[in-house]
Amino acid sequence: MTERRTRTIVPHTADAMFDLVADVERYPEFLPHCAAIRIVRSDLSEGRGELVSDMIVAYGAFRETFTTHVTLDRKAHRIETRYVAGPFRKLYNLWRFTDRAGGGAEVDFTIDFEFRNVILQTVAKTVFERAFAKMSEAFVTRADEVYRARA
Repeated sequence: MTERRTRTIVPHTADAMFDLVADVERYPEFLPHCAAIRIVRSDLSEGRGELVSDMIVAYGAFRETFTTHVTLDRKAHRIETRYVAGPFRKLYNLWRFTDRAGGGAEVDFTIDFEFRNVILQTVAKTVFERAFAKMSEAFVTRADEVYRARA
């Protein structure tokens, strides 16, 4: 099992960061190793609801597709992702966004996963810290690009 939690301060609001993370269809545009996303089912209204998506992740010779169930709650500034099908034994993500009194927001992200395949899990553990940092940075960089362009 591989688990990591990070908290990052960003100069954007909790609403803005929620919108960015909730827009899963755009992940292939900026998220490292995300080759494609397909929304299988969506029941969203005003930032609340659920969606099911397939994500294709490519890393070196590995290319895997997995399905997740995403629950979005704009009012609570919370996005929770649970594993449905694919190469994992377990996959769980939790995003929480909190506005800060002086401006900006705190982004709290937790990921917990384990591959079924021992080889994939071993590879994942060896590159996890670097991949996790790149993934976290990708969201912050994307937010800076999107929200500075609108300012």
